[in-house]
Amino acid sequence: MTSLTVTPCTDRAEWDATVAQLGGHPLQLWGWGDVKSAHRWKAERVLVRAGSDADAPVVGACQLLTRTLPGPLGDFVYAPRGPVLARDSTAPERPSSEPAPAAIADAVADYVHGSRRAVALSIEPDEDAGEFALTPRWRAAETPVLPARTLILDLRRSEDELLADMAKKHRQYIRKSGREEALQIRPVESLAELDACLEVYRETSERADFGLHEDSYYHDVFTMLGEDSPVWAAYVDGRPVAFLFMAKSSRTAFELYGGMDETGQRLRANYALKWHVIRHMKSIGIERYDFGGLINDGVTTFKTGFASHENLLVGSWDRPGRGYALWTKGLPLAKRAVRALTRR
Repeated sequence: MTSLTVTPCTDRAEWDATVAQLGGHPLQLWGWGDVKSAHRWKAERVLVRAGSDADAPVVGACQLLTRTLPGPLGDFVYAPRGPVLARDSTAPERPSSEPAPAAIADAVADYVHGSRRAVALSIEPDEDAGEFALTPRWRAAETPVLPARTLILDLRRSEDELLADMAKKHRQYIRKSGREEALQIRPVESLAELDACLEVYRETSERADFGLHEDSYYHDVFTMLGEDSPVWAAYVDGRPVAFLFMAKSSRTAFELYGGMDETGQRLRANYALKWHVIRHMKSIGIERYDFGGLINDGVTTFKTGFASHENLLVGSWDRPGRGYALWTKGLPLAKRAVRALTRR
């Protein structure tokens, strides 16, 4: 069996090109690590090679976010939708010649635990459940960050096929809201326009009772991810009534944030807006549209009408280090605080 070597990557262009080549998730892009680094985390990127030579093929990659914990615990290390694994670009399945996912995950974990005092490495691979078997050294995380249950559209299907797979009411609302003359959908192109969308987001959060980051966080996502964090809004009389904030990589589009006000609700602007963004992502060659998780709320009911299926990903897994029992059992408040900071 070929030995795997894990080495840091400090070049943004090389890193993002690798994530693109491997078909990685947008939360593994360099810019996402920069966002988290500006908000109390430290980002490190590592490449996994099949061999010890510098030119050995890259078979995996992982962006690691590290948060220093209080007291004797050391660090908590988190890989959002990582590690990224090599795959055949012409087929969704991984070629048999590549190392097993478990070997890549263990190589990354060995690197983490060998380079710092980490209470745990927590991974959430962007892989289907059942296709990422791990060794017994891993434990199911008690407090996942990203939901394993989600909805992912295959954008290689035609628009007619995508529409046919939706609930009948969704097709009707898409057509009806799309015909609203008062409604205009266009990209958000400046921080001032983004701030107007954040006003809508605050109204949405108060109505749905969920927490928000400070505005500077969303500004950083918009600027640090750049063209990989597009935002669209539906406008009425020049004012946003609904918005959708995305992250995208070469293969996957991922919903980060979204909301609408009372006017947007009345016009059902979110139907036309989401279909507009789905069509755009398809038009630029992206293969997968991830709705960002399903958590059994009203938003989930809206999302699930866009397809007749759901997706279940691998979920959240911890490779424990020293102090893990204290971390999981003895300090629940500290753990919840760190998990809250990891939310997108």
